[in-house]
Amino acid sequence: MIVVGVSVLFATLWILIDGLFADKVAHQTLDMLAVFVDQDDCASVIADEEGTVLVANPIAREQLKAKPEATLPEVLRSVFANPSSLLLRLQTLAQANGSADEDIITVGENVPVSVVRLADHLFCWRFKLGRQGQCDKIALPVLTIGRGGRLLHLNTAARAFFGTVPGSIDNIFPNGLPHDGQMCSVPAFEGERRVAVTGVSASGAERHLVLMPVSQPVQPEHGSSLAELPVPIICMTPEGTILQANQMALALLGDLCLNETNIDQILQGLNHPILEWLAQTASGEDSARSEFQRLTRDDKELFVQVTLDRVQIDGKTHLIAVLNDATELKTLEAQFVQGQKMQAVGQLAGGVAHDFNNLLTAISGHCDLLLLRHDQNDPNYGDLVQINQNANRAAALVSQLLAFSRKQTLRPEVLDVRDTISDLIHLLNRLVGEKVQLTLSHDPVLKPVRADKRQLEQVLMNLVVNARDAMPEGGEIRIETEVLSLTEPLRQDRATVPPGDYMTVKVIDSGVGIPADKLQKVFEPFYTTKRTGEGTGLGLSTVYGIVKQTGGFIFVDSAVGRGTEFSLLLPVCVEAKPVEEQAENVPDSKTARQGEGVVLLVEDEAPVRAFATRALRLKGYTVLEAESAEDALALLEDVDLNVDVFVTDVVMPGMDGPTWVAKAMETRPDVRVVFPDFRPFC
Repeated sequence: MIVVGVSVLFATLWILIDGLFADKVAHQTLDMLAVFVDQDDCASVIADEEGTVLVANPIAREQLKAKPEATLPEVLRSVFANPSSLLLRLQTLAQANGSADEDIITVGENVPVSVVRLADHLFCWRFKLGRQGQCDKIALPVLTIGRGGRLLHLNTAARAFFGTVPGSIDNIFPNGLPHDGQMCSVPAFEGERRVAVTGVSASGAERHLVLMPVSQPVQPEHGSSLAELPVPIICMTPEGTILQANQMALALLGDLCLNETNIDQILQGLNHPILEWLAQTASGEDSARSEFQRLTRDDKELFVQVTLDRVQIDGKTHLIAVLNDATELKTLEAQFVQGQKMQAVGQLAGGVAHDFNNLLTAISGHCDLLLLRHDQNDPNYGDLVQINQNANRAAALVSQLLAFSRKQTLRPEVLDVRDTISDLIHLLNRLVGEKVQLTLSHDPVLKPVRADKRQLEQVLMNLVVNARDAMPEGGEIRIETEVLSLTEPLRQDRATVPPGDYMTVKVIDSGVGIPADKLQKVFEPFYTTKRTGEGTGLGLSTVYGIVKQTGGFIFVDSAVGRGTEFSLLLPVCVEAKPVEEQAENVPDSKTARQGEGVVLLVEDEAPVRAFATRALRLKGYTVLEAESAEDALALLEDVDLNVDVFVTDVVMPGMDGPTWVAKAMETRPDVRVVFPDFRPFC
């Protein structure tokens, strides 16, 4: 009995001690959570699963009168008609999904409510109350629209404009919600009114629609509405002289001289002259509509969407223009169109590459055979060399096209950029010439990258040659390497570089620089700033294609008269550089000696097949020819036929090279296979 009593006593003490520690941890947790919710800009409450308030921030204490030990249904009774069902619904969703949110429509406003499950029995509630007063300061009608196009709120000016609160948004816009900048008619208190609709983004799923009446005389006392309107808007004469502009319009258009600047000095029509559009609108020939215009500024080029309509001020016809910055939209449109062009070029390059490669292979191959039979003293030797060199130039041109279209075959390997540049420096020095000085600057600690060494060398040569051509009087080209560590995304030139470690290679020159209006086009194919005949326009587009295919990024910064800087960002390779294993020399009795053996040559192009056959026979091989995969398999049906090597094209009509080889290897597993790469761009 004594032992049992002592055991019960220890168990009781342990439960009490464990409970004390649990309470201490719980209080510390709530204290930490209280620090976070106090920083929230809306009413925030932490409650348990029963709805008992544990922590309330100052805004919740002020707006909801929430305090510890109170219950959420009690503190929300003054805000919602049935808070208990709302809390139960959202808490059930949060218990299952981790969080939940809903916009609750009350009298006069919309209240977003959200809840997050912090623990099994702990929830954080947020109530965004009293956020509509900001719209009441605007002297123009403002409608607040929620999810599904629900009408959530009307500011004071909107209530006066409509005379009553419309039941739904369909009563205002029976044909559906208008798009940004659209002109439409709405049922106002004084009758049908024509308004310009402009959308202003708001938090969450809400947005504000600002209505600007344009179909009646503008009263002088409403002149302040133009300045207070949260969208760029200008008033001008039918001839285009700008009379008024609010602050947002001035920020968008730049420096203006009211009553002096004409609209055609800063805006250029994309389809027809803007002054012609103004005259048609002022005369009533053209109904109110929107057009995209190019905005001319000294610092940058922008596009704006202009919605134009006429008004009467003091008995005179004036024009009101609502402006929206459409630069991003037009940029996306231009990128899409450019992408289609580039895709067409890429498809063209990829489509003709194989056929063009076959033609060049036949030309170069037969030329090489002729060179074998002619020495340098032969009068035809120079002509043969010219044929060979021009065939190689044509091959290089197709190689650039394929690099641009990102359809070339890469052979990535782990590289040390310092070693790659060191191997290339002698060639680069010969390329730049005597008037240009080439200097290197390496980060002491560089990390490896995974790339095709030959293509990376091509990138560096193209950039250095481009820099050399930008300095006709000589100068300095600097190649700098360093490791860049990004802890957050880097956004530059419409590109976003993810966080991570990157090897940065910069090629900097002190040349003439690139004008700002041409800077965005330097990577386009066939675009060049050089004089006619000095460049193909494929150098930088080839660089861009190789870098993107490698998984990197390239940026350019330039200033006229100060030089240009190209920056390559290549992802750091986390793999260790593989250790090269020495191949074991295993004797193979079936392997023929050099110059002996039977080769099965499969090639659908007759000129290429003829050249390859002659070249192999000159080396002493016995050659069996087949013009298709099916013919090759038919030859191999003869079990007495001995074949040492398959030499086959990859792309052929009917069955391709790898497919027929796989079938042939089922019965002849010891035969070696060669997929010839006649040109480096195949």
